[in-house]
Amino acid sequence: MPKVTEEHRLARRAQIVAAARTCVIEQGFHKTTMADVIQESGLSAGAVYSYFKSKEAIVAAIAEDALSAIDELFEKLLASAEPLSPLMALERTIAHVVTVAEAPGGDVTRVAVQAWAESLRNEEIHEVAKGKYCQLRDHFLDIVRRAQADGTVDPDVDPLHIAQVMFGMIPGFVLQRLLIGDVTPETYSAGLRALLRQ
Repeated sequence: MPKVTEEHRLARRAQIVAAARTCVIEQGFHKTTMADVIQESGLSAGAVYSYFKSKEAIVAAIAEDALSAIDELFEKLLASAEPLSPLMALERTIAHVVTVAEAPGGDVTRVAVQAWAESLRNEEIHEVAKGKYCQLRDHFLDIVRRAQADGTVDPDVDPLHIAQVMFGMIPGFVLQRLLIGDVTPETYSAGLRALLRQ
């Protein structure tokens, strides 16, 4: 029997996660079953279960994959030598959220909202979500510290307090975009700029 390469394993895992994302977007978390995911993936039950033991494990993987894309954004932002204000970081994060939401494969922010709700009841999803959300907030913390160092943000304010508020802006945008539908990166940015007088 030929040895399965790591590349093949990663491709199969991605295939299962994509299938699960499609099911959750179309049917919702609670209506989606492992049988649905297996059917959508086109793989055998054994193949799917060899990667994920439960629907919760797959949803945790969807959340982790979606939130990992934000890490790349912040790596680029922090690697840049250009001046970087907290407002600019928020604007770029919100634009990135929409880019990810509109990518082929369905709006992953719909899965994220369901994962937020499910994380209150499911420890496995909670731990993944908490870890990723803490990581996102830490990215904002890095941005604030950089702004404090270059004198654009008051150095006497605890940077964690500012990062907490910045982080809170992202779910607010996502929820309004999904539930109300009248918010865009441009309108949100205009509101932020007016609020912060920038």
